[in-house]
Amino acid sequence: MAIENIRHMTVEEYFAFDEASDYKNEYIDGEVYPMTGGTAFHAEIMINLAIALGLRLRGGGFHVYSSAMRNSVSPTRYLYPDLSIVRGEPELDEGAINLFNPTLVAEVISPATAARDRGFKREQYQSIPSLQVYLVIDQFKAHVEVDSRQGNIWQTQEFAGLDAIVPLDALDCELPLAEVYAGIQFEPGESASVG
Repeated sequence: MAIENIRHMTVEEYFAFDEASDYKNEYIDGEVYPMTGGTAFHAEIMINLAIALGLRLRGGGFHVYSSAMRNSVSPTRYLYPDLSIVRGEPELDEGAINLFNPTLVAEVISPATAARDRGFKREQYQSIPSLQVYLVIDQFKAHVEVDSRQGNIWQTQEFAGLDAIVPLDALDCELPLAEVYAGIQFEPGESASVG
């Protein structure tokens, strides 16, 4: 059945549909949103990010998950961030398909997803009680937006350039943008390539 014919479904129908689908689908209050494919930059940045943070967090009581991990925002809202990290024990459903307590989530944005990632998704992720950090990573220039929870308030900082280092206090580490963008060949006028 084509996704165009399935606009509304129950949570249970969504779970079955998503798990049988050849692609990932997000779910918001009965509406199914198919996930589009990414670029080579997107894929490489995701891997770089997972490696950079995974190596720093190894052995420290953290769990790092790829974009295959579905995050529960609420009982009727499910999203697939590009990366999820849990400090401590992950809270998962019985099938270990849905994560309920991310500490950090990250999205690598494209022109097609930027508005949704910076607007709607930011708002959704920030409503998760356990979440402490939301990263919005540009794939066409060395630029990262970091939303950090300070009590009940979210503060946003921006880091640009390959020499920038992002402090991630919730994870007790720092993230060099040179590692996030390693191997990426930017267009002329943008941040230089990193080997």
